[in-house]
Amino acid sequence: MDYNFEQELISKGYNVICGIDEAGRGPLCGPVCAAACILPLGLEIPGLNDSKKLSEKKRDALYDIIRENAVDYSVAFSSVEEIDEMNILEATLLAMRRAVEGLKTPPDHLIIDGNCCRGFSIPARSLIKGDSLSPSVAAASILAKVTRDRLCIELDKQYPEYNIAKHKGYGTKEHMALIREYGISPIHRKSFIHL
Repeated sequence: MDYNFEQELISKGYNVICGIDEAGRGPLCGPVCAAACILPLGLEIPGLNDSKKLSEKKRDALYDIIRENAVDYSVAFSSVEEIDEMNILEATLLAMRRAVEGLKTPPDHLIIDGNCCRGFSIPARSLIKGDSLSPSVAAASILAKVTRDRLCIELDKQYPEYNIAKHKGYGTKEHMALIREYGISPIHRKSFIHL
């Protein structure tokens, strides 16, 4: 992984490049989380990769390194209610826009993981598998994933009967069985659950 995509944008006259990724599009409960991250160009972070390819321990270690070394970063959410009201794609884009708005250093170009980048007020490009290709996006991926996983541990304390700390809200066999047993809680995405 190198800074090719960031360098290409800098060669076109952009100076502050921000990577964006999300965590939690697929789960049945909890908010979706997005992170925006601006790294110093060329910063080497050993082991940096798509958060899904890393162990929890490695993600936690990288999370601290990213926060210490980033020029700026911001994490934001869209709620379960917003997901149910507008659909997961629109809610994810909203969380991404909120993450950008939370930055103290205004970026002049965004690299967004995936294939959709509409609704942003500054220039943006989507990059499929961006979290495996761009250090800025990979860093955002880790910030979003660790933040959301930690939130799931908090949600588990409020709703221990669903075992959220274990499955992080995904539709595992166990989670589905617990929903059937205990019903749908206020933190479940009603539009996602078909019993």
